[in-house]
Amino acid sequence: MYLPNEVKYTLDKLNKAGFSAYVVGGAVRDALRGQIPHDYDLCTSATPEQMKDVFNRERIIETGISHGTITVLIDNKPLEITTFRKESEYTDCRRPDSISFVKTIDEDLSRRDFTVNAIAYSPYDGFIDLFNGRSDLENNVLKAVGDADKRFSEDALRILRGLRMISEYGFEIEPKTKNALKERANLLLNISVERISSELMRILCGRYVGRVLREFTDVFGVVLPEILPMKGLDQKNQYHIYDVLEHSIRAVEQVKAEPALRFAALYHDTGKPDCMSIDENGRGHFYAHPKISKKHTELRTEKLKLSNALSDEIIFLVEHHDNFIKDEPHIIRRKLVRFGETRFRNLIRLKKADCIARGTHEEYLTYFIRLEKLVNEVINEKPCLTVKSLAVNGYDLINLGFKGKQIGDILNKMLGFVIENPQDNRKEILLKLVKEGKI
Repeated sequence: MYLPNEVKYTLDKLNKAGFSAYVVGGAVRDALRGQIPHDYDLCTSATPEQMKDVFNRERIIETGISHGTITVLIDNKPLEITTFRKESEYTDCRRPDSISFVKTIDEDLSRRDFTVNAIAYSPYDGFIDLFNGRSDLENNVLKAVGDADKRFSEDALRILRGLRMISEYGFEIEPKTKNALKERANLLLNISVERISSELMRILCGRYVGRVLREFTDVFGVVLPEILPMKGLDQKNQYHIYDVLEHSIRAVEQVKAEPALRFAALYHDTGKPDCMSIDENGRGHFYAHPKISKKHTELRTEKLKLSNALSDEIIFLVEHHDNFIKDEPHIIRRKLVRFGETRFRNLIRLKKADCIARGTHEEYLTYFIRLEKLVNEVINEKPCLTVKSLAVNGYDLINLGFKGKQIGDILNKMLGFVIENPQDNRKEILLKLVKEGKI
């Protein structure tokens, strides 16, 4: 297994001091999958105090010293090192009541969540694989270490971590592990929303997110209850061939792997179960569903304590996902001024995904492809989209005798005019219109 110089140095330093030390967890798993690890976690038989003696010439950060963890900076690169340990009962399903340090890697690996994460490696001992994690990796199987029910009861966040690994890597979950994960899903209510949110965003951005959402809908429903009424809800109209949840999952699969887009795609139709009506011909209608979907989204993003920026982006996309956008250049320029390029492009991406996820009316997809092309053409023309880009500025208006609020009002009216008539963003034309009272 390839190890960066700072990792080799650290392992060598601990071994020469008489301690065993290993790379463990995700770094080993990723390396065995043929991927380059981003982070390296180390574990050792040395206690935190002994580690501080070994690395007395290095900068040390006492990251979680009460839990046996310190961070050592080697060539300004941080490495987290944790003493071999075992854990007591988890009465709150979040953290062990107590930990105790142990001397062997075997005991340390026994406390870990999944077999593919319970493989250790050192250049001296090679791979330590007590639970056949390498075999499970080769077979693409996700399996709990030991008793699956106990593993999830100890730390309920392992439920979402398991789903995240399926979403990111495409693992097939072993039956006993799958059953325990589903049966213990309600324990997620004991986990802090910050930890839940972090895992959820990664799950939603995984390559296999659709499969996970379909297979574990009820588990997600514990933390995202708004999606449960969508399951099995026949939309009963010619625009949709899937129920509301399947349609939404397909929309998630169609948008870029970005948290705002993926979350908005999942939540854009959460209002439909609340407002469905059926007309005399048996056709389903969902009048004002974006407004209700927006309320659901506001509530959930607040409860998940997402950042203001991320929440605002998600809520915007949900609120506007059903608004028609006419494919005319002046309309595009208006939207760019109002929303900004990034937000407007994301809205079109969501609308296109929504269209594809209906499974009907391919001509609608052609429309969105044309709309995206038009946006590119408008932007390439470098249109005037801000007051600063006008050919006239505040000083020009002061010279005409305007002052105070008048100046801002006139400049904003000018911008509106130029958006409709981009060819007329010329100083002489704009000042003439002002003098004539037309702006």
